[in-house]
Amino acid sequence: MEFKISKDFIAQIEQYISENREEQLVALLEDIHFADIAEIMGELDSSEASYLFHILDSEKTAEILLELDEEVREKILKDLSPKEIAEELDELSTDDAADIIAELPEDKKGEVIQELVDAEHAKDIVELLRYDEDTAGGLMGKELVKVNENWNVLTCVREMRVQAENVQRVHSIYVVDDEGRLKGRLSLKDLLVTSTKTPISEVYIPKVDYVKVTTPDVEVARIMQKYDLEAIPVVDELGRLVGRITIDDIVDVIKEEADKDYQLAAGISQDVEADDSILELTRARLPWLILALLGGFVTVKVMGIFEPAMKNHGELFFFTPLIAAMAGNVGVQSSAIIVQGLANNSISGSLFSRLVKEVLLTLLNGSILALILILGSHFLLDVSYEVGLTVSVSLVSVIVIASLIGTFVPILLNKVGVDPALATGPFITTSNDICGILIYFSIAKAILGF
Repeated sequence: MEFKISKDFIAQIEQYISENREEQLVALLEDIHFADIAEIMGELDSSEASYLFHILDSEKTAEILLELDEEVREKILKDLSPKEIAEELDELSTDDAADIIAELPEDKKGEVIQELVDAEHAKDIVELLRYDEDTAGGLMGKELVKVNENWNVLTCVREMRVQAENVQRVHSIYVVDDEGRLKGRLSLKDLLVTSTKTPISEVYIPKVDYVKVTTPDVEVARIMQKYDLEAIPVVDELGRLVGRITIDDIVDVIKEEADKDYQLAAGISQDVEADDSILELTRARLPWLILALLGGFVTVKVMGIFEPAMKNHGELFFFTPLIAAMAGNVGVQSSAIIVQGLANNSISGSLFSRLVKEVLLTLLNGSILALILILGSHFLLDVSYEVGLTVSVSLVSVIVIASLIGTFVPILLNKVGVDPALATGPFITTSNDICGILIYFSIAKAILGF
């Protein structure tokens, strides 16, 4: 059952902190999950959060560090000495420890690494810090269970027991050769039903999914999602097994990528959070607001060109928001489907076939909407059939063009290496608004002849 944090609970913790009642605090938080404690610390001010962190057991605080918001974690780490940070990192897996060290100031990183008690642990962390954080090398942990293809089953079991002590969860057993190159994986079931003298080379499964240290994190996420993997091995340029990536790390990647795409779709060009400073939020939002404003100027200019239409057929003006809204909505729908397909690598067929399908779909939807518009405008708004026909033809034309733009632009952006999620935001809506108004009044001029 999920733990719920209430205002009364936070108030009780704040009171205990103000009265220095450490024993009561420890007892109160004893059975609470470290993720919930991290959330609690996020509700406290920095001095209270730091106080709470120092009185808890190091095994729990190490896990809490991982769950804290970056801003809170930065303040906590700032108050800790290099030795205290090293004590926390000794409790963590290599990938998590490397992530925390990467957030430290440059002058403090070396001091913390020198304070690590386990030399092998420190060596693994330093190796992980060499990789870009957005690659498989930056995601992987060094903890895994591996056996040599030349061993027999009995030797494997003996070695696995030793290695498993440093692995929190054994997802797979990997098989390597004398040079450390990945050869395959080993099934626990096969180990249990095979004679202890049987060579591993006769038992292991040679087919195994893997990624290279340079593989982008989003590609790793796609592979693990596609093949439903809980863990995947990582090899270096020579094919040597150097680590593994587990599903919990990939969930974080998927969440971060989804957050980034959602912000791009909303017209936010930088990675920001609600509690960031006003200046940071302004830098993230303002560029696309300026683009939307410039697009608005262009739309006004286009409408100015068709000013005679407004004078002769004033009712056309009242349909302008409808045309612009439909163009924006259809464009966003089309681009959202394409962006999702690109993200999941599920788009098949040529660009031409995709565009033809989109045209047929929007023609069907547009015809139904046009019929509703003609009848509704005449009987509800008392608009002439001639004007209703003008608006309806414009509507069909506009949504077809909008769907083509919504389909083509994300694919084009993806081809040139730009995040296609950009096409679901103000970029697509602004361009469709301008095109929609231009098409609308051009068709009106052709039919009504002003």
